[in-house]
Amino acid sequence: MISDPVRLGVAGLGRGFMLTLPSLRSDPHAALVACAAPREESRTAFVAEFGGKAYATVNELAQDPNVEAVYIATPHQMHREHADAVASGGKHLLVEKPLAISMDDADAIVESAARAGLHLITGPSHSFDQPVLLAREMVASGKFGAVRMIHAFNYTDFLYRPRRPEELDTAQGGGVVFSQAVHQIDIVRLLMGVRATRVVAMTGAWDAARQTEGAYSAVIEFEGGRFASLTYSGYAHYDSDVLQDGISELGLEKVPATYGRSRKALSRLTSPADEPKLKSGRTYGATDAPSPAPHAEHFGPMIVSCDRADLRLTPKGVEIWGDFEKKFVAAPPDPAPRSPVLRALYEAVRNGRPPTQSAGWGRASLEVCHAILEAARAGRFVDLKKQ
Repeated sequence: MISDPVRLGVAGLGRGFMLTLPSLRSDPHAALVACAAPREESRTAFVAEFGGKAYATVNELAQDPNVEAVYIATPHQMHREHADAVASGGKHLLVEKPLAISMDDADAIVESAARAGLHLITGPSHSFDQPVLLAREMVASGKFGAVRMIHAFNYTDFLYRPRRPEELDTAQGGGVVFSQAVHQIDIVRLLMGVRATRVVAMTGAWDAARQTEGAYSAVIEFEGGRFASLTYSGYAHYDSDVLQDGISELGLEKVPATYGRSRKALSRLTSPADEPKLKSGRTYGATDAPSPAPHAEHFGPMIVSCDRADLRLTPKGVEIWGDFEKKFVAAPPDPAPRSPVLRALYEAVRNGRPPTQSAGWGRASLEVCHAILEAARAGRFVDLKKQ
């Protein structure tokens, strides 16, 4: 029983927060005590549900003496400004992925947290999913030998979910590379357990009405000749969740009748100006969070090839395809899908345990995102220098 949950403030009550909210409601490691959000409606709803304080600015939240850590769930391009404010207030940080958009901003965030002697966790991210952590334990045990290759792919409707203009502008962090590739990058880096060295990639931007990357395919080379292939499409056609037992990214059973709903919702808009309004309708106070999930979250099919087995990650656990037998190991139950990241925050704040997905970790994954874009533009391998 947790008697001293981390007193957590949240900056930003938009979609990122909404996806984490079911876990925040049920996991005992953190207690929401304050928020900062520009919409009065969201602030009012927060106080009604959680009590505590609601502020219009992150600077005010960062100075609240009752807050021990702040979950930064504001738009990507604001992360540096808000991380600086939170660190200046002496609060530990949980920063939504990606850590930042530019490498300069990422460097500044890393330095700001270090200078203040604060823990920073980059997350939530799918590298915290229970089946991923289970696979990591299997790899670390040495039972199956070294990881040699990882194959990850995901086909979603990401590009056709409601977007603000900057979310369709790569320079401002839009498109699938910064928001989606970072998940696959985090997972393969965690499971490989050695340093990534270089990247080659191609990207696709195939919709003139949404002129940012909607797809990519990349190969990351790691030390020792190991490698991972990552493929992603957000063009809302094929749905790779059919290969994940019909379970969605958020751990919910999919209903076939909902196929195509993202494109259908956009097709009903009468003006481009209506799309940001549709997006704002998904924020806290305007709609409820997703239902509690019966399964772990996931980020598409993934196969980890080791010397003596292939490991297939599923929303329910890990399939082991060994030399002489095939078996399944269920992922351990948790109070909520995102309990592992909240547990990591608790361990950092209460017990001083440095997190794996630290500020430096987030910067390293961001560097791979930039390398994917650069490799696609240049048509060559791009070396990695901040791993």
